[in-house]
Amino acid sequence: MKSYLKAAREITRGVFADNFQTGNQGLLRQKNLSGIMHHLHDKAPISRADLAKMTGLNKTTVSSLITELMDNHFVQEIGISSPKGIGRRSVMLDINPARGAIVSAELGGDFLSAVTTDFATEIIWKKRESISPTLSQTAILERLLKLLKEAIAIGNKKGYPLLGLALGVPGLVDGQSGNLLFAPNLGWKDVPLRDWLRKSFDTRIIVENEATLAALGEQYFGAAEGYSEVLYVSAGVGLGGGMVIEGHLYNGASGFAGEFGHMTMNPEGESCMCGNRGCWETQVSQFALFRYIKEAIKAGSTSSLPAQTKGKLDHLTVEMVVDAARRGDRAALVALDKVGKYLGTGIASLINVLNPSLVVFGGILSLAGEFLLPRINEELHKRALHWTEEKVKLVVAKYGFDATVMGGVARVYRAVLANPPILERAL
Repeated sequence: MKSYLKAAREITRGVFADNFQTGNQGLLRQKNLSGIMHHLHDKAPISRADLAKMTGLNKTTVSSLITELMDNHFVQEIGISSPKGIGRRSVMLDINPARGAIVSAELGGDFLSAVTTDFATEIIWKKRESISPTLSQTAILERLLKLLKEAIAIGNKKGYPLLGLALGVPGLVDGQSGNLLFAPNLGWKDVPLRDWLRKSFDTRIIVENEATLAALGEQYFGAAEGYSEVLYVSAGVGLGGGMVIEGHLYNGASGFAGEFGHMTMNPEGESCMCGNRGCWETQVSQFALFRYIKEAIKAGSTSSLPAQTKGKLDHLTVEMVVDAARRGDRAALVALDKVGKYLGTGIASLINVLNPSLVVFGGILSLAGEFLLPRINEELHKRALHWTEEKVKLVVAKYGFDATVMGGVARVYRAVLANPPILERAL
């Protein structure tokens, strides 16, 4: 049993073998096919001969596996290589984009978004729409269901079968059941999201915390690609993040790691939606930014924002604040400086604890990166341990507030690579 479980864990790590101690040929085949798929993802276009060299499998085994993958439309031949110098020309292989579609969505505090990709993870459609926080849970879920059906229809029109669906949500998620346990900024508790999705969609379904998925999205496709220890911090309606270690998300004992926004930063501070007081989230979020602007104006800082909103500062957006700051708006600059200070203070503490090689800053507040990053770096220099601070790099997320949906694509894609549908029938 121990050898069987060890081999099962190795499937997703791309470990290959022509012989298998347990004699379980089904698991051996799954392991080798999965590993071939991972190498194709990382190295394509690539020849059969080069795959044999990389995997250590003999050429006959590789050819047999590629034939099976091609018969099931996961892999395609894309032409003949042109050898450099003396050498044989080779048939080159790549992932087949038309093998299927992946749909990934995010349910945010005030928006919904979704993307559809092909099997090469190229985006073929995306959409983002605002939702009112005053909408009922039922109304929001109805909007989400409509958006997901629209996303799936895009793949259907191209003849792509649906390979999986991922949903990122803001709150604590039980990874085993797919239940949203608590989302303070939505006011939701104990919502069985995966079971709800299964009523409408017959496919593999993944439900995870939005910031955790965003961390994976940036590590797999974005600014953190190639880094092994990555800290991702996302600031928007709330504040959260995730840690990627050796390419894998760190989930913690209960699966709730990454709730950085609920670290207590000021015990006497603002009340938080989670029920605590003085959480980091109360100092760093879009609502904190808007609060600082109101405070700055009240304290006498000049600003065009009251006129721009016709005196209704509750209608502020992050985009409006960034545009105002670029025009030299004093209140906007004061507020962004305060957010940058508190961001830097918290990130410095996380760097001291986690010692990452890269910090990625995402979420909608990353739109203000040109103003926030210098202030964050200033705080890191003052507060992080010298030996950790000098080794870490701070960057803005490549996908900004699309990082979550790209993380969902990565989760589904990796699940398919590890266990393609052709294998499910064989085992």
